[in-house]
Amino acid sequence: MSIFSGIWVPLITPFADGEVDHAALRTLVRRYAGAGIAGLVALGTTGEPATLDAAEQDAVLATILDEAQAQAEAQAQTEAQAQTEAQAQAKAQAQTKAQAQTEAQAQTQTETQAQAAVRGAAHAQALPVLVGVSGNHTASMRERIEQLNALPIAGVLMAAPYYIRPSQAGIVGHFTVLADASDKPVVLYDIPYRTGVRLELDTLLTLAAHPRIQAVKDCAGSLDTTLALIRDGRLQVLAGEDINIFNTLCLGGSGAIAASAHVRPEQFVALYRALSAGRLDEGRRIFHELAPLIQALFAEPNPAPVKALLAALGLIRDELRMPMTCAGDALVARLRELAGLERIEVHAAALSA
Repeated sequence: MSIFSGIWVPLITPFADGEVDHAALRTLVRRYAGAGIAGLVALGTTGEPATLDAAEQDAVLATILDEAQAQAEAQAQTEAQAQTEAQAQAKAQAQTKAQAQTEAQAQTQTETQAQAAVRGAAHAQALPVLVGVSGNHTASMRERIEQLNALPIAGVLMAAPYYIRPSQAGIVGHFTVLADASDKPVVLYDIPYRTGVRLELDTLLTLAAHPRIQAVKDCAGSLDTTLALIRDGRLQVLAGEDINIFNTLCLGGSGAIAASAHVRPEQFVALYRALSAGRLDEGRRIFHELAPLIQALFAEPNPAPVKALLAALGLIRDELRMPMTCAGDALVARLRELAGLERIEVHAAALSA
C-alpha cells in the first residue's frame, strides 16, 4: 500500500515576536508523532509558506525533519529497552528452573534480541514528511524540487499554477516537468478556489499514468471526481476538505490531510482506523463528535482558528503574519467551548477555591 494513507497533519508555522518559533514547532512534531498519525506536511497552505522567505522555509523544513527523526529514534530506544527488560525477565525465570540448557538458550536469545533492538534503534524510521511546493513559474519550481531531492522527505505536494489559469494541457505539461524532476513521489493538490483553475478528471487520469504521481489531495468539492478517482485506483485519494473526511473514507479514499487534526489528533486517527476496519457505527459516532469542531476551525480563514486553539492549549503563541489576521474573539470563545477548555478551567477553579 502507498504511504499516502491515514491521517496527515499539515503543520502550522508557529511564530513568536514575528520570528519562527522553532521550539514550539518541535513541540508540535513530538505531539503528533505520539498520536498515531501517518505523516506530516511541511510548508503546505496551513503552514503560511507565502509569508516565509526562502531561508525560513528551509529552516522550518529542517526543524521538522530533525525532530521527526529524533522522535523515531527515541521511540525505538524505548522499545529496545522494554524488549531487553522482558528478555532479562525471561532469562531470570529460566534460571530458577535450574536447567542449564534452558538457561543457555535463554541467554543466547536475550543477547541476540537485545542486539537486534539496538540496531533497530539506530535505523529508526522517522514519521514521513511531505513538502509543499507552490508557485506558477515552472522552471523555478523545478529548481526547488531538485533541491529537495537530496533531503529525506516522503514526497512533494503541488497545486496547479495559481492566478494565471493555464489550460488543462498546460497543467499536464507543468506537472509532468515537475514530476520528471522529482526523485520523490508526487501528490497533486486540487484546490481550485485558491488557484483559480481546477484539475479536470481527464487531466488527473492522464497524470495518474506518471510513475511518480501517486496521490491527490482532493479539495475540488466534486463527488463525481472523487468517486471516479477512487474507482480508477491509480491515485490514492486524500480528503483535503476536512468536513469531507467521513464521506471520502467511506467511498474508499485512502486518508486525509486535515488541518483540524492539529486538535484531537488521536480522535482523527481513531476515525480513520474505525472506517478502514469497516466499523461504520463507531466511525460515524467519532465523526459526529468531531464535526462541530471541524466546522468552527474553518469558520475564518485557515490557519487562524487552528492557531487560536493551539494557543489556548498552551502549545504556541497566537501569531500570524500579514496579510493573515488572528481569529476573532467570538470564534475563539466558541473554539474553547468546543475543545472543553471552559469546563476544564471551571473545574480547576472549583478545586482551588
